[in-house]
Amino acid sequence: MKLTSYWLETAPSFTASPIAALPGSVDAVVVGGGFSGLSAALRLRQLGASVVLLERERVVGEASGRNGGHVNNGLAGSFSFACKNLGVDKATSLYRVFNAAVDAVETVVRDNAIDCDFERCGKLKVGNLQVHRAALLSDYEKLQKEADPDVKFIDGQQIRSELASDLFNSGLIYPQSARMHMGRFGVGLAQSVMKAGGLIFENTPMTGIKSGKGGFEVSTPHGRIFAKNVLMATGTSRHGPSWFRQRIMPVGSFIVATEPMDATTLEQVMPGGRNVVTMQNIHNYFRATADNRLIFGGRASFSRSRTTTDIASGHMLLAAMRRTLPALPDVKIDYCWGGDVDMTVDRLPRAGQWNGVYYTMGYSGHGTQMSVYMGQRMAEAMSGMSGTNPLAGRSWPKIPFYGLASHFLPVVGAYYRAKDYVQNLEP
Repeated sequence: MKLTSYWLETAPSFTASPIAALPGSVDAVVVGGGFSGLSAALRLRQLGASVVLLERERVVGEASGRNGGHVNNGLAGSFSFACKNLGVDKATSLYRVFNAAVDAVETVVRDNAIDCDFERCGKLKVGNLQVHRAALLSDYEKLQKEADPDVKFIDGQQIRSELASDLFNSGLIYPQSARMHMGRFGVGLAQSVMKAGGLIFENTPMTGIKSGKGGFEVSTPHGRIFAKNVLMATGTSRHGPSWFRQRIMPVGSFIVATEPMDATTLEQVMPGGRNVVTMQNIHNYFRATADNRLIFGGRASFSRSRTTTDIASGHMLLAAMRRTLPALPDVKIDYCWGGDVDMTVDRLPRAGQWNGVYYTMGYSGHGTQMSVYMGQRMAEAMSGMSGTNPLAGRSWPKIPFYGLASHFLPVVGAYYRAKDYVQNLEP
């Protein structure tokens, strides 16, 4: 079992710009080499701006290359809950942004001929309790009326046509959702930036930033760059201005990839062939790959990713996978890895300006499609286009008790595990 991301291990190599090419000035500096930063850099070049992207380590080496491989539409939480808290109009508008984000990923793949197994497979959100069924029905009725008439509610034998499991009693199908190979997409996106004339520097962190006349001075270990605009697309990074760190809680998400299986066997286990997300408080998500592996992930440990937690989480995920899909044969785990999710207090993303610096982050587990989409929108905002940021004007509160909150994550995890246990005991 390799303790590395399947997506990164099986992605093609990428050659970044040589350090000697670091310019003294550009129109825009993008900080962060994940999907947000790469997407923004590509759009900036399309709009005629000179651009440098700075990445502390390797492109797509963090959340963008360490996730579950889903490109899902729909909000991170309940649509009905969002309607109550945001109002129907705002919740519906935000839902449609997520739909547009999936379309944006497909367009980038097509227009740049990126070989990444992009497929519109749909998402299945499943529940195993009566409270889950009621919540799914509520969302279904609200979505049908307000935002997405294509969603479909299923239960009973319809569930068996999607999954070979008796665990679940209901589900919602979101047909617009997709999946792809994250590593190949990320490298293809980075190569597209380079082909368009952008510069990408790996192992080159931003070590400081100062505002000045007409722009910003950005410091790196290899020199300084003057830029008219700067975009922070740093997700869970603990580096950079503290203002961003105080508003992001890095929460570990852990994933395993099985060995390749016989295609017929995998189809019998998951006849619907969709991305699947469960509704437990400690939920799981899974999907098949083009080479017939099963990618299975979840919040197995409420702590940040590191070797010890990755190994322990891998064993927990294997047990959960066998409980969830009892028809699955006794397969081996080839890859096990962890990554951090950039959670906000309300699990909704943020994008805007702080002290003149543009930012987009806080995707809270729905980052693949939103990062690509919001990277494009923020590039347009940086280029002087108005009305391009669909997340503009949203307040962004700090994480309560920032600095201490991460120490309580194991306690939070224990609480939600206990809650799942009690709920499963209810008739």
